[in-house]
Amino acid sequence: MSRSSPILHTTGMRLLLRHLPAALLLATLLLATMPALAAAADLQPRTAAAFDRYVQAIEAGMPKRTAFLWVDRAAEPARRKAHDALARGELFIESIDRDDTGVSRDVPDGLVHHWIGTTFVPGATVDTALALLQAYDRHATIYAPAVSRSKLLSHEGQTFRMHLRFTMTRVITVVVNTDNEAVFTRHAPDRASSRIHSTRVAEVENAGTAAERELPVGRDGGYLWRLNTYWRLLQKDDGVYVECESITLTRDIPFGFGWVVRPFVTSLPKDSLAFTLETTRKTLVAGKR
Repeated sequence: MSRSSPILHTTGMRLLLRHLPAALLLATLLLATMPALAAAADLQPRTAAAFDRYVQAIEAGMPKRTAFLWVDRAAEPARRKAHDALARGELFIESIDRDDTGVSRDVPDGLVHHWIGTTFVPGATVDTALALLQAYDRHATIYAPAVSRSKLLSHEGQTFRMHLRFTMTRVITVVVNTDNEAVFTRHAPDRASSRIHSTRVAEVENAGTAAERELPVGRDGGYLWRLNTYWRLLQKDDGVYVECESITLTRDIPFGFGWVVRPFVTSLPKDSLAFTLETTRKTLVAGKR
């Protein structure tokens, strides 16, 4: 077995000790300035306008889709394979891009994240699923820890207005206050849908402390600027299919801080969707017992 030279080992240690203070100082400075640097993101009017155009185009195309559920658009045998997975309790989740919709997700100075997912809940009904989705005062309990605060602000007919606080952790923790409007539609006894738009999104600094405050809207970390959600419920096969589609707007990934920002703006939308669907499924299953 070879052994390292004592001379080389001693020299290496001297070099390490010589540069260690500088390295530690650099690391300390980076960690100290990272939140401020990574948080430097302003929502530009052209970014918001481009996102609104994307949403309008997508919503205009929704009634023209070939099936009520996205998972049923696939040709055989892909459709059957997906349904077999759903019957086993698995989630069906995929990203939606220009190839699927004919609409580009490109926006200036921002990123659009468009995901859709489906779960199947045996024995559940559209009515029980609607009751769960509309129980906004309980969402902080049902969907914790992702939803850390929830309150129904108003309810008139099939229109709900609610406040939701989201807590997101990936390397760092980001807390966001949102006000939202949801409109539900009962298309038939076996199916229903909803459209939820965020009307206000504000990042919270020092959440849960005496120094808690909201940052100016659109002048924050840019981890969540817009959030639109679309639910579809279909009662079939002795259960209910629950589909959730999300369209979110975040900042672009800043140079040099991708390791901080990237987990939020890339993996978090998909992970959040998976958590929401899985929690919805488990809650509905537990409610049948």
